[in-house]
Parts: sequence; structure tokens; C-alpha cells
Amino acid sequence: MDDRYLTVTALTKYIKRKFSSDPHLKEVWLRGEISNFKHHSRGHMYLSLKDDKARLQAVMFAGNNRFLKFTPENGMNVLVRGEIGVYEPMGQYQLYIHEMEPDGIGALYLAFEQLKEKLEKEGLFEPATKKQLPVYPKHIGIITSPTGAAIRDILTTINRRYPVVKRSVLPVLVQGERAKDSIVKAIEYANRIGAFDVLIVGRGGGSIEDLWSFNEEAVARAIAESHIPVISAVGHETDYTISDFVADIRAATPTGAAELAVPSQVELNQRIMVLNQRLHRALQNEHTAAWKRLDRLKRSYAFKYPAQLTRQKEQQLDRLIDSLNKRMETHQKQKLDTLKHINTRLHQHHPERQVKQTKERIELLSQRLNREIGIQLNEKQKQFNNLLEKMTLLNPLDIMKRGYAIPFNESGNVIRGVESVQPGEAIQLKLQNGSLDCQVWGIEEDEYE
Repeated sequence: MDDRYLTVTALTKYIKRKFSSDPHLKEVWLRGEISNFKHHSRGHMYLSLKDDKARLQAVMFAGNNRFLKFTPENGMNVLVRGEIGVYEPMGQYQLYIHEMEPDGIGALYLAFEQLKEKLEKEGLFEPATKKQLPVYPKHIGIITSPTGAAIRDILTTINRRYPVVKRSVLPVLVQGERAKDSIVKAIEYANRIGAFDVLIVGRGGGSIEDLWSFNEEAVARAIAESHIPVISAVGHETDYTISDFVADIRAATPTGAAELAVPSQVELNQRIMVLNQRLHRALQNEHTAAWKRLDRLKRSYAFKYPAQLTRQKEQQLDRLIDSLNKRMETHQKQKLDTLKHINTRLHQHHPERQVKQTKERIELLSQRLNREIGIQLNEKQKQFNNLLEKMTLLNPLDIMKRGYAIPFNESGNVIRGVESVQPGEAIQLKLQNGSLDCQVWGIEEDEYE
């Protein structure tokens, strides 16, 4: 056997060792456009990187792509770091990507925009889904770091504005990989125990990386699914997170969140003072009006001359009684006239008379009906006799009684002319009281036919 020939496997392994031993291919930095992107169900990402002249197959395994803050898409320009290797089953070289970020835009910013667009399409930002904050909350849950400046600002503001409200701090991590799970668990716990009227979720300012826990999808969905109204208070006035969009209301700062959560006791006291003044004025006006009414009553005719007023009212009562009696008599007379009229009509239309007239009419109609039936019966009897007479004249049996016969051929068909038989052919003659089997000896046609 000639040792110059290699197997395909041996050549592929040799090429792979060459690639693996080249230090320039162990760490490659590339810029390119993504195409043919596929996110496998097992978590791996398969794609091609291309520019205007070349294309390179690439793969990013799940262990590396799980740290991505954005979702790669076809047509996206990216910066990647990886190594070149050979995929032996196909005999092709490809790039194994370790890191990836968008080209020309930050990965965190892109992830923010992608998640914002996704949740907005689902309707999580719609004003119709937002819950109203209670005007006078009894218990406020504060989900933030227990050691940050935000908690101090919130508690100080609440103590100053509305010290009677109960406050509970639910401590969470607000930065780092475990922060999102910590925040989600706190929101779910607050909803589960059902002790709070409103929740404040947030932290102090920082970079986009520091605030990123409040841009996580899990946190956004937990806020959106909360049955308790949520105030988002993340960062400074210029900082916006996904939590701000899904919360029921956004506060520019943690201090602003506390101001939104509770009313101001100073404003309440002022309002109470104004209401007290209005109530006092209303009572004073009512008191003055009541004294004026009492004074008018005291100076009225009834209180000055009660005897004369009583006599006057007695006379008015007598007139009213007389008027009432006259009206009652007139009304009674009208009703009696109406009753007489009804009795007269009832006598004229007494049921017994109506029954008698109806019986007479029925008897008359019955007689007319019997006459009509008799006429119709006679007419139909005549028509029947005529038809019966016609059928008798046309009955072939009656014809045969006069000496006639009906010839049939061997097939049982009636012979209607001499052209239907041949000499020597057997025929049958049907007579009145039987039949004759015959044979044709000769045929003679009539000349006038």
C-alpha cells in the first residue's frame, strides 16, 4: 500500500493541530455583520460574520452567551473576541466566540432599548394598566438597600411630611448579579403578605452598570404584576430605567418618591384650618338666618292675634267642609247616573238574548249547509254514473261478450296488424271464457289499407 495517501480524517486533524498551535489564532478580535443567526434550543448561538468581501462561520456556546446584555440579530454590526478552530466533521474552520458587543453602541444601551421595545409591545407601559396611589396610605413598603443614601432620604422625607404612616424596609441588593433576584423576591413577598398600601422600589444614583438591576426583565415583570401600586425611584432625575416605565408612577429621585407616596402634614393642617374656617362661617350664617326666621315668626300675625286667627281659620274650615259636601254629592250623583246607564246597556245586551240569536243563526246556517251538501252529493253521483257508463263501454270483456277475441303473439304482446305475424307462427286468441292456441296458415292483407 502507498503511504503517500492520507485519510481525510488524518489531514483534518493535522490542519486542526496547525491552527491550535498558531498563537495568532488563539485570540482574534474581529469586526463584522451578523447573518444566518440561529439561537439553538440548547442555548448555543450559530451565525456568520461577514464584510463586503468575505464570510466566516462562527459559534458562541451557551456558557459564553449567557452573559450577553443584548440579543444578537441579523444585520447587526458587532465586535467579537474569540479563537479560530477547525470543526472536524465538516472539515471547515470557524470562529469560536468568547465575547461580543455591538459595534458603535454600548451593549447595555442596546439591551435597554430591546427590552423597552419588547415590553412596550406587550402593553406593560399603557396608562390604562397603571394603579392609583392611595391618598392616605397606612403602611408603606420600601424596597431598597438598607445602607444606601436613598433609604435615609425616603425615611427623612416621610417623617417630615406624614409621620403617622407605618414604614417597613424590605432590604435588597441593588447592584450585582444577585440583585435582580433579590428585588423580585421582595416585591413578590410584599404582595404575598398583603400588608402594604404602596411600595417604593429604587436606589440612589450611579452609572448605567450600577442601575442595571432595575433594567432586568424579571424585575420589570414583577413590578408590572404587583397588585400593590409601585413607585419607581431609581437614580437621579435624568436617569431612566425599565422599572420607571412599568411602575404605576415614576419619581425623579428617592426623595420625590416619598413625596408622592404620602401627603404633607403641613398642607393637611392648612387644609383642615381652611375647612374649620369655612365650617365656622357656615354655622355663623346658619345661626344668623335661624334668628332672623324666629324674629319674623315672633312678629307675624299669628303670634300677635291668635284668637282672631283661630276664628278666621274656623270660618275657612266651615267653607271647606261645605264645599267638600257639595263635591261629594255631585260626585255621587254622577256615579249613580253612570250606573243606571250601564244597567240599561246590560239589559239591552243581555247574554241570554245573545245566546238565542246565536242559536237561531247556527240553525239557519246548518240548514243551508245540509242543502248545499245534498246538491253537491247529487252532482257527484251523476258524474260517477257517467264515468261508470263510459268505462263499461270501453271494457274489453264486454266487447268479447259480443263474439270478439284478442290475439297475442308468443311474447304475450297484442297483435295489432297482419304485419306483426308470419305464416306458421303460433299465436293465442283470448276469448270471453278462455283462450285458444292457434297457428297462422296464411296472411291476407286488406286492399284498402
